[in-house]
Amino acid sequence: MNTSSSHLEHMLLEQICEAWHQLQQEQPLVHIMTNAVASNYVANVLLAANASPAMIDNPYEAESFINIAAALSLNLGTPTTEQVEAMQIAARTAHSLGKPWVLDPVGYGSVLHWRSAVVDQLINDQPTILRGNASEIGSMAGKKTESKGVGSTVDSAEVYLQAECLLEQTPCIAISGESDYIISRDYPVLQVLGGSYLQPRVTATGCALGALIAAYSAVAAPVIAALAAHVHFSIAGQRAFQTSRQLGHFNVAFLDEIHQLNIDSISQQANFKILHP
Repeated sequence: MNTSSSHLEHMLLEQICEAWHQLQQEQPLVHIMTNAVASNYVANVLLAANASPAMIDNPYEAESFINIAAALSLNLGTPTTEQVEAMQIAARTAHSLGKPWVLDPVGYGSVLHWRSAVVDQLINDQPTILRGNASEIGSMAGKKTESKGVGSTVDSAEVYLQAECLLEQTPCIAISGESDYIISRDYPVLQVLGGSYLQPRVTATGCALGALIAAYSAVAAPVIAALAAHVHFSIAGQRAFQTSRQLGHFNVAFLDEIHQLNIDSISQQANFKILHP
């Protein structure tokens, strides 16, 4: 690692610690619209992290609630017509108010055309952070560049360069996978390592990650918010796996570790690096 990279990593680590501290102090109210399978788990993860979740997805309440929320998280996991209407109102309002919001384009691709079209509309309101798995982000990038996109088996390492075209519509993109990648307009590519292979086997961990990114975006700049949330999840997954390797026990331990994270564990266990494409 060269001197400039080492300096930037140290600076980023300090900013992650500061973002975590601000999250504890401010306990931001996060307006969340997520899928039916994930709603309870997502709320519990945000409460464990010391944020304040509100699961409001009624179109008659979306505009008024985003006015009091600190951030917005939209997840297309199980969209209904009414929920999509609420998402469109909330995204438009967040954008007009300059409030941070996160778009999680669950299921985007060539099979689920309606929801993919909804994502194409929502991204026009310029999400602060676009967060998804390699298949979803790759498919969005592939459509934009008029290529075939990527299949569901693609690795996140294969996607981050292709996804750069999406930075025209969002300042930051977080791509989850075996390793996570964060790309942006102003920073080099960041790779987050660690966690556990059991995390994807717990329902709604990805949905919860998107909501936690939104919580951090209420107290930090987009890249720092995405990085802090990924590091938070990575450390919690790694620590939970050290003591609980059965899936059910891991699930409980993971939530505990989300809650127990502190400055010392971030400083000692944050596992990320700077890549230079």
